[in-house]
Amino acid sequence: MSEADTSDGGTDEIATVNFKVTESFLDEIDDTWQGRGFNSRSEFIRYTLRDAIEFPTFDRDELVALLEAEEDIREGRTTSVEEARERFGTSDE
Repeated sequence: MSEADTSDGGTDEIATVNFKVTESFLDEIDDTWQGRGFNSRSEFIRYTLRDAIEFPTFDRDELVALLEAEEDIREGRTTSVEEARERFGTSDE
């Protein structure tokens, strides 16, 4: 697959990084990289880390807001479509 180009043209040295994960999580990683066509576990992990750095999905405030919204939903503190349209001045047209 080689979408995980982590080279910088040869000016930086390669470093080896070790980390610990549970066997079940490692099984999930292996299923994922193999299922997505990567050539190796390392390639998949490099790609995933680079993607997380270049395109961060959430910052802390967004995660807190997401958790608060989930709590509102569980507690029944929601707004109907009609109420939202009225509040924000939009229509269904």
